[in-house]
Amino acid sequence: MSFFNQKYHSLIPYTPGEQVNEQQILKLNTNENPYDPPQAVLEAAKQAAMTLSRYSDPTCRMVRQPLAKQLGVKEEQIFIGNGSDDVLALLFQGFTEHGVAFPDISYGFYDVYRHFYQVPAKIVPLNAAFQIDLADYEGSSETVVIANPNAPTGLVISKERIIQFLSQNPHRLLIVDEAYADFGKESVVQEVAHYPNLIVVGTFSKARQLAGARLGYAIANEQIIQDMNRLKFSINPYSVNTMSLYCGAASLNSQDYVDECIEKIITTREYVCSALQQLSFEVLPSQANFIFATHPKITGQHLYQRLKQDNIYIRWFDQERIRNFIRISIGTQEEMVYFIEKIKEILQEENIHA
Repeated sequence: MSFFNQKYHSLIPYTPGEQVNEQQILKLNTNENPYDPPQAVLEAAKQAAMTLSRYSDPTCRMVRQPLAKQLGVKEEQIFIGNGSDDVLALLFQGFTEHGVAFPDISYGFYDVYRHFYQVPAKIVPLNAAFQIDLADYEGSSETVVIANPNAPTGLVISKERIIQFLSQNPHRLLIVDEAYADFGKESVVQEVAHYPNLIVVGTFSKARQLAGARLGYAIANEQIIQDMNRLKFSINPYSVNTMSLYCGAASLNSQDYVDECIEKIITTREYVCSALQQLSFEVLPSQANFIFATHPKITGQHLYQRLKQDNIYIRWFDQERIRNFIRISIGTQEEMVYFIEKIKEILQEENIHA
């Protein structure tokens, strides 16, 4: 006998990247930051531990205030959630009354959430160059959700094109998932002051070395933020724990270190792209902390499995259009030099020459 609600029997959950803690594993599969959090974050965690007998602040003001200052928006335009996945779940739950539209190749949770909340969905194929073409979404009344840069491709839509899209139909809501925007130059956060139909979602998991803290946010006009808080306070007002709040605030006060690590990752990303291209890989021009690549003479699945034998974890997606691609998170420079050497060894084993 099953007591599980029938409406969820066909639900296919999100598949996260493999999580391994062994020191000998080179983990390039979940787009985590390869650098340690700043020292101030470690000290903040110790301080927060002394307060754990009390509930966390449901308003999350110790993060909202410095985040608003850094982004140049009002505190009232910021919502803080338990990771950006929590934020996206609330948006799918409360802001997709007329359906949702998103790309066929993008962050896997979009498809999970539309099934979970039983939202009618329009799945829009990427174009032949694996890019999101916003012209394909024109005329739609559904809430549009895009990741910019997109995952797993790393490709971006220009800020100007997004603004044009927002202007075309002010009654259509656009959610821009900017989980990786710190590694590029096309953020539209500043546009929330001008476009009430825009929600920008961000995270502390990538650029800010806090994937384990689970801290995400949304930037939008005050009315949308109020409505998001209405949902949050109806489900779990204490969704963000004290430890994460302290660590998030400390991260925001360590911006020089965060920026330094971002620049290191970008520099290493360009090194890896160039090195792979010299080995005859096709590499999409990424503006994220990962790259998406394919080789004409070796399958993505084989590369994934062969690298795993050498304790290197990357991401391979068993989807028709991208089955021969691999997604590689950017580690430290030393880690990625080692990765490239292993790729060379594998190509030599297969008698594949650049």
